[in-house]
Amino acid sequence: MRPLRPLRRTATAVAAASTMTLSLAACGALGVTGDSTEASPTKGNDITVGLLLPETANTRYDKFDYPIIRNKVLELTNKQGKVEYLNADADASKQAEQLQQLIDNQVDVILLDAVDAHAIADGVQKAKDAGIPVIAYDRLAEGPIDAYVSFDNELVGEVQGRSLLEAMGDIDSSDKIVMMNGSPTDPNAKQFKAGALSELNGTVDIAKSYDTKDWKPENAQANMAEAIKAIGVNNIKGVYAANDGMAGGVIKALEAVGVSELPPITGQDAELDAVHRIMTGEQYMSVYKSYPQEAESAAQMAVAKVQGKDIQFDSLAQDQVDSPTDKDIPALLVPVVALTKGNIKETVLADGIYDVSEICTAEYKAACSRLGLSK
Repeated sequence: MRPLRPLRRTATAVAAASTMTLSLAACGALGVTGDSTEASPTKGNDITVGLLLPETANTRYDKFDYPIIRNKVLELTNKQGKVEYLNADADASKQAEQLQQLIDNQVDVILLDAVDAHAIADGVQKAKDAGIPVIAYDRLAEGPIDAYVSFDNELVGEVQGRSLLEAMGDIDSSDKIVMMNGSPTDPNAKQFKAGALSELNGTVDIAKSYDTKDWKPENAQANMAEAIKAIGVNNIKGVYAANDGMAGGVIKALEAVGVSELPPITGQDAELDAVHRIMTGEQYMSVYKSYPQEAESAAQMAVAKVQGKDIQFDSLAQDQVDSPTDKDIPALLVPVVALTKGNIKETVLADGIYDVSEICTAEYKAACSRLGLSK
């Protein structure tokens, strides 16, 4: 058995911020106040932020991202700003039309979470030509974007891969796992995969690996059913699932062939169903990403960009990333943390993502009691 490699990031990068109670200024994200006059504003408070989100299958976008961004824009603009929100329902062509709609509506800035990072590049160029800055949100879009706000995606994969190895226990290079990666059109999926492979390669046998179309749970379930037939259900020692929805599909495929003791399965996004599965032992872990911190940072960056507050903008965007079309893009990369049975209270409960009544329903009362989560 080869020892686990340490994560490449610094220790501070893997600590989750409790952002519902800490301001970004307290986290050190800002070096100036919201009413800074370090530059002559190019726009007052009556700004319109265009927000393009990719899909509704993942509940986070409507439940967290949009309302948090809307509320932060209102706060930063003395309730004079507004957010024009459109969701593409995982349709890249629809999102291209929505981007053009925002351009036609002459919004002041666009926050773009791309369905297809490559396909949207022409639309980003059109916005640029119209004088509208575009900030890539959560996924790194191609084209002349002005900045990027997301999580440290390679670190997400590393955390997932390392957690899977830890859960598998006494392992050797012959132990077989399945990799259920995300959509091939999502650049984040490639980064998650790369991070996971940095932990898994040479340590276990990746017997089957899938790039799952559109991140859909049903596609993951079909892929897993195929893997079970090819490998043999008793030979699968663990499953890397890139997000919680696909972890659910993997579990359905395993249960469909009569598996009662599930192998360790990873996830991402801390969806409520996944939290419940973690509590009961069906899913080993998820990756908790502080949506409040990501969304509030994006709103602050968008407002600063439009209002010409360059020092504030630069203070937020202290990292740099490269896309296939552009280099040295100003970026803010938010840290992540592994969510397991042992830290539900310190993560999703502490940040107000869920409350105890949502987690500890009648079905999960016993599990909550065992974990000390009951009221």
